[in-house]
Amino acid sequence: MKIEKVMIVDDDEDVRAISVLAARKIGNWAVVSVGSGDEAVALAPVERPDVILLDVMMPAPDGPATMALLRDDPVTATIPIIFLTAMAQRHDIERYLELGACGVICKPFDATALPDEIRRILQAE
Repeated sequence: MKIEKVMIVDDDEDVRAISVLAARKIGNWAVVSVGSGDEAVALAPVERPDVILLDVMMPAPDGPATMALLRDDPVTATIPIIFLTAMAQRHDIERYLELGACGVICKPFDATALPDEIRRILQAE
């Protein structure tokens, strides 16, 4: 899968900044960065990213609820979603995959390895 544009959805400004930097400088991707699920649901149909990195723990709507809203829109229904989370116990990861995420990246993550991790997850789809 070719990646040209990534959407990063996280309420933590520092995580967004690090992720944006890694995606732009290392991944060489265009980036759309938003701080809430509501912003993601509003912008994803317009921006049409190739993949969405979605924080699990956010104020309402949280990551799983945001993913459900994105899946309800025909324009965004098939965009791959990778959850970003510190809640990375085996049962948590299994739940996120059952919800339809194509992968999970655990926080804290190595920013220099983030683009390669995204590519690896999307190749495994």
